[in-house]
Amino acid sequence: MNNAPYLLQTDVYFKKIVRISAKEKFWKFICFAAVIGVIVAAVLGKDALANYDSARSSFFTITSACIWIGIFNSIQSICKEHEIIRSEYRAGMNLASYVMAHVRWQFLLTIMESIVVFVVLLAFGVLVPDRPGFEVGTGTIVGYFVTILLLTFASSLMGLMISAIAGTPTTAMTIMPFVLIVQLVMSGVLFRLEGFSEIIAFITFSKWGMSAFGGLADLNDKLRYPTYMELKLSQPPGSIRTEIEHEFDPGFLNIFAAWSIIIIIAAVCVLIAILSLKLKNRDS
Repeated sequence: MNNAPYLLQTDVYFKKIVRISAKEKFWKFICFAAVIGVIVAAVLGKDALANYDSARSSFFTITSACIWIGIFNSIQSICKEHEIIRSEYRAGMNLASYVMAHVRWQFLLTIMESIVVFVVLLAFGVLVPDRPGFEVGTGTIVGYFVTILLLTFASSLMGLMISAIAGTPTTAMTIMPFVLIVQLVMSGVLFRLEGFSEIIAFITFSKWGMSAFGGLADLNDKLRYPTYMELKLSQPPGSIRTEIEHEFDPGFLNIFAAWSIIIIIAAVCVLIAILSLKLKNRDS
């Protein structure tokens, strides 16, 4: 395939998507993200990282919110245009260019949404708790933002994949709750994962989002994050929580690995979206 037509078509479709999104008032998605951010921040509050149990639940809530926002962005983006795609494919549309144009737009949209959510969480003191001796470095704060952005963007690409596979917007919206449930259950927060479920968890954004957040916060630090029971019973930090969760390793390699896997899974979602459209239009 010649790169010039591919890049040209990507640019053309990107501009078309931007125009359509502007007409459909894309700012509503940003407002939706802001509302979700405010609700999450208000519920979590300044005590979100007060102890290990609270911090783990708070990061799970933020991860879930990012995934929800991302999927909601794009779940109907492609399926509502299947007839238009079929017609333009006959006229020479490059399906990879079309999907990549959507990817570019989703990246811009999720940057705006991530900034809004991040600022709201900071404003409510969720990510920087007001605790004596509890300091959060600049690198950790930046890492939180990167994780929020990656989770939201990757989930948007998963939404594009579902949208490409689904025949109609109704089908896409029917599939979405099941996908969200899998993401939430496979995070490893609600239930201990073993066997086959642990394998499935490796291809979910929630697991790696939790790994990145936990590593950045260093949830394995028993002095900074005593358990709720230790605080309630006035026990020394670490006296009850004896296990170390390796997925929360604060080392850069662990955090970078979590980010990288999120990107890889998102890239696979894009490839599946392209292949799905090619299969749907193979007789055109």
